Amino acid sequence: MSLTVAVTGPTGEIGKPFIRALERQKDVTRVLGMARRPFDPKEHKWHKTEYRQGDVLDRAAVEALCAEADVVVHLAFIIVAGSGESRKINLEGSRNVFEAAVAAKAKRLVYASSVAAYGFHEDNPQPLTEDIPARGTEAHPYSADKASVEDLLSEVVEDSETDAYVFRPCIVAGPEAPLLINSIPYVQLSGKLPGAVRSLFDQVPILKPVLPDPGVPFQLVHHDDVALALRAAVLGRGTPGVYNLAGPGEVTMRDLADALGYYTVPVPELAVDATAEVIARLPFLPDEASWIEAARIPVIMDTAKARSQLGWRPRHDALETLKATVEAHREDLSA
Repeated sequence: MSLTVAVTGPTGEIGKPFIRALERQKDVTRVLGMARRPFDPKEHKWHKTEYRQGDVLDRAAVEALCAEADVVVHLAFIIVAGSGESRKINLEGSRNVFEAAVAAKAKRLVYASSVAAYGFHEDNPQPLTEDIPARGTEAHPYSADKASVEDLLSEVVEDSETDAYVFRPCIVAGPEAPLLINSIPYVQLSGKLPGAVRSLFDQVPILKPVLPDPGVPFQLVHHDDVALALRAAVLGRGTPGVYNLAGPGEVTMRDLADALGYYTVPVPELAVDATAEVIARLPFLPDEASWIEAARIPVIMDTAKARSQLGWRPRHDALETLKATVEAHREDLSA
């Protein structure tokens, strides 16, 4: 088997580890990485990878990319918090990639979605399994866009010769995951919090920053482990369909605070909204306040399907991933 793999978004937090994984795979002989901004594969020590200049909104560029590929992997996704622009770009760009891949009769089409596609719904069962529909949450653009793109993919590949794989990773972290802020300041929400909660903050000496802790667990997955799952799909392992991805174990805001050397203060449910701005700026979370819902409503996933069908074995648990991410950005955090 000799595969040419086309990748949109090759230099993102998932893209770079994924390209490295493809570079190590003997069955993959050529990788075409399309990005708007130029990059030099040699600087990354990539020997099979070639740069293709282009934007997913440029249909001609996308068609040219897919025409050369046996497998197409769509990682490009834009987040413009709270605007309709991101939805237009994500849907139109994804449609271009999906339709071009199908028209080129690509063997497989792999799409990186998100746990957010399930939506933040009180009636979602726990843990979430792949048979639960992706219905998003309209009030939260990232969640709604991810669910809509999955619907679009199903529509485009229906009755085609192209097998589609969809991955729903939880919060992706690791040393190469971006840190969205340089530091997390002491919580200054005293005018918004209920009196009992304000008194808790007032009793903590301002020696370290303080993180609000709603007490809701969440999952992390290392970007290298996501790359391994994507590579399995490229090689056609398992059956086409949806796969959840999360590292073993769960963490809380207290674990994050411990890794950072910060304080935590328990925050009751009524005060969660008041902490939206703080939590939205934490490491690993997309840059939009709507992700406060991830701290209010558990979105814990079952990953048995990926393990059994793809043979996926994540090498990092949630706590290890958390610590590795914080350590990689230690200098930034202390700045």
